[in-house]
Amino acid sequence: MLLSCAVAHAAGSPLEERIDLSGIWRFQTDREDRGLAERWFARSLNDELRLPGSMAERGKGDEIRVNTAWTGLIVDSSWFTDPAMARFRTPGNVLVPFWLTPRKHYVGAAWYQRTVSIPRGWRGRRIVLMLERAHWHTRVWVDTSFAGEGTSLGTPHEFDLTALLSPGSHVLTVRVDNRLAPVDVGSSAHSVTDHTQTNWNGIVGAIALTAAPATGIVEIGVGSDGRARSFHLRVRVARGDDGSLPASVTVRAEGQNGTRKHVVPIRRYPVSGDADTTVVEIEHALGNRALLWDEFSPALYTVTVAVQDARGRELDRRIVRSGVRTFAANGTQFVVNGRPVMLRGTLECAIFPRTGYPPTDVGAWRRIFRQCRAFGLNHVRFHSWCPPGAAFDAADEIGVYLHVETGMWTAVGNGAPLDRWLYDESERIIRSYGHHPSFCMLAAGNEPAGDHQERFLGGLVRYLTSHHPGRLYTGSAGWSALPENQYHVYYGPRLQAWGAGLASPINGVPPQTTTDYRSDVARFTVPIISHEVGQWCVYPDLDEISKYTGVLRAGNLEIVRATLRDHHMGHLAQKFLMASGRLQALCYKADIEALLRTPALGGFQLLDLHDFPGQGTAVIGVLNAFWETKGYIGPEEFRRFCNSTVPLARMAQLTFTDAETLHAAIDVSHFGPSALRGEQVHWQLLNSAGAVRQRGALPPCDIPTGALTTVGALRVPFTRARVPQQLTLAVRVGRFENRWNIWVYPASVPRVDERLIRVTTFLTSGLLDTLEAGGRVLLVAPPDTAGGPGRDPIAVGFSPIFWNTAWTLGQAPHTLGILCDPRHPALRSFPTESASDWQWWDALHDARAIRLPDRDPAVVPIVRLIDDWNRNRPLAVLAEFRVGRGRLLVSGIDLTGEPRSTPSRAWLRQSILSYLSEGRSIPSEALSRSDAVRLFPGCFR
Repeated sequence: MLLSCAVAHAAGSPLEERIDLSGIWRFQTDREDRGLAERWFARSLNDELRLPGSMAERGKGDEIRVNTAWTGLIVDSSWFTDPAMARFRTPGNVLVPFWLTPRKHYVGAAWYQRTVSIPRGWRGRRIVLMLERAHWHTRVWVDTSFAGEGTSLGTPHEFDLTALLSPGSHVLTVRVDNRLAPVDVGSSAHSVTDHTQTNWNGIVGAIALTAAPATGIVEIGVGSDGRARSFHLRVRVARGDDGSLPASVTVRAEGQNGTRKHVVPIRRYPVSGDADTTVVEIEHALGNRALLWDEFSPALYTVTVAVQDARGRELDRRIVRSGVRTFAANGTQFVVNGRPVMLRGTLECAIFPRTGYPPTDVGAWRRIFRQCRAFGLNHVRFHSWCPPGAAFDAADEIGVYLHVETGMWTAVGNGAPLDRWLYDESERIIRSYGHHPSFCMLAAGNEPAGDHQERFLGGLVRYLTSHHPGRLYTGSAGWSALPENQYHVYYGPRLQAWGAGLASPINGVPPQTTTDYRSDVARFTVPIISHEVGQWCVYPDLDEISKYTGVLRAGNLEIVRATLRDHHMGHLAQKFLMASGRLQALCYKADIEALLRTPALGGFQLLDLHDFPGQGTAVIGVLNAFWETKGYIGPEEFRRFCNSTVPLARMAQLTFTDAETLHAAIDVSHFGPSALRGEQVHWQLLNSAGAVRQRGALPPCDIPTGALTTVGALRVPFTRARVPQQLTLAVRVGRFENRWNIWVYPASVPRVDERLIRVTTFLTSGLLDTLEAGGRVLLVAPPDTAGGPGRDPIAVGFSPIFWNTAWTLGQAPHTLGILCDPRHPALRSFPTESASDWQWWDALHDARAIRLPDRDPAVVPIVRLIDDWNRNRPLAVLAEFRVGRGRLLVSGIDLTGEPRSTPSRAWLRQSILSYLSEGRSIPSEALSRSDAVRLFPGCFR
């Protein structure tokens, strides 16, 4: 049963009057905290700005300086002292690399004030001030009388001003303080941090005074039970000034799902009691025709609750929109209305780069959630923050399961004011948003610390579970798999992790599609959600810089652009984006498919579908920070491997010889609205031009919903291949298709006449003489090639950078894949596109970076390695130079001989040596003897 309170004013009432307080307010900053002692509420403030809005949005605050007091942890502080960053520390043009650069910044108290006129007709009515999304500690005065304070980060601040607002003119003063006091939720919590939304000061949502009948509805609790097909209403009503209590409550429910409607006739329920306020408990049955809410059918009901006096006259009315659903756990799976569901989610970390704060209009949230659904997701986790009511409204409409958090990322359970606040904030969130069917899950926050965290969070979960049924609770995301948890957000099932580096499965295990995490699931008796999956980086989109037209400047990206130009590669920015983006998408596909191959897994939460601009700049989204596509993968392709129904092929290898046979077990991960009956799975092998080479179908079968089902297996012998080729396996069930590239190489590798080629791992004066005389040398660089005196090591792996090297303190790998021209003759016998794909894994997972000469115009290697955007060094794994009249081909890939050869590496070696053996034109990139010695210090003997 979903049971919670919908705040009465938020529900809406035709009998409620409202004064909109948006507009010009008097304003004053209080940098020295003098306002309370000097009673600023009793005087007129000396500046003005428009509300709703933030100080930064209105151009108020301080210029950014090197010593700006940020709200957020800085892990890599080298920017403050690095001579190369000195130009970005210039007064008036300070740009920081660790997050977006605000145009204005202010932390402290600020005062807001305006005069209000209360109508005569409001006498005797209940008057409430509502401040939506104030940030964050507020104190309110009417004239010189203190009215109360608010400390919520996630819900509206409400003040009952009935006793203070008589008809006539009054001065309303609000003090807003955005410091982390008296409650410290953690400087990196996304509810407050400069890493993402910024620690803004202001009031950015609705600001209003409302007047409601004194004898009427105080608040309404709305719950639902999908099994019983009913609403449970908890209506609290108040006596009027004359002491009378409403005599009855009527309820009308009208549901709609597309064109289908369901109207439940009005029913009347009696009111009785002796207290000033009385609670009426109502079980309002909807009948068998009730419309249930879920991701496929987000049916919503408009519930009208009214109260009447003894003669039947209506005294008050409230309208609440809600839905009927049951969200529960059954073993290690989530179930919605009895149907198993896998949560396919992304984080949302309060990233709003134009305003620096979250939107409070439904339209903005519809756009975000529609983009999530377009990319196959059905779930969003709000990392260490709770969104405004508009987000819940939009998720209700679109069918998205929400996990929200109170706003904490720090130590808990130590007796600090935060501990009490977490209980209070949880209550406020449930009271404000609990009637929304999309509100399915609640946690205190992210990755907690503290010696007593488990005891404290366990107690919080017990309290919430017993007092507020209707959704599921967990202590926190990331760790602490508490016995009290109803589900775990578990740091386990994923292909890359903090500290794993090149030992992670994606870098340490040859390409395959068999990985799953059933052993992780078997450890638990409740659902687990894989925590913060992905974090695969892409090169920043520098064309995005011009989009930052609001309170934040993309200073981090401007630094990247400047240093890329310093190294004469500005013209390659878009190519770096597209090539690294294809590798990023490949890694997300591998990560998600491994999770979908796991039976009875609760779900996963990506970090992230869109970019995270803070924590050192984590360019980890296939969408940018504005939720826009970047051009290298769209929703249609992403949904192939991330959807309610996904065909999966389990293959032990992705590279083959033509003497081998393709074996693939075919699974279908199906979490659609119903079973697939008599469905036939079709498959095709396509060549690189898209032409069908082979095709077939598996016998028809039934595929139940809510499970992973093995539907058959493929056994496809390869025919003799004259040359290496890339093929694509396509598997389709109904309208759902998935694809995998595979590579088939002739088993026999033609030998190259190497008599005119010297293959070596070092250079000598004699070899340089040979080159100057017209010789041909393949230099396979040893491990220290990219190092040497004064050089940072460059760790190369197959995958791109994880999160970013600044925040992980240099976790490997340090590169973002390759960029090459597939038509280059050196790659003629090695089928490839311009970016990394799985056939490169064997060559790249242990490759070494080759540092190219840093000159203008930039050297054009055969296979470029895309460097960490924080460094932007010109790198390669395969480059060719002219030394005298000779040809020097330098390889960071081990091509020294047969012992290391797999089919892909053997054919790459063959292709390169064939190219070098041919009498082609001398390369245009020239190196002198001294250049060669300086460029490859670890190779010279």
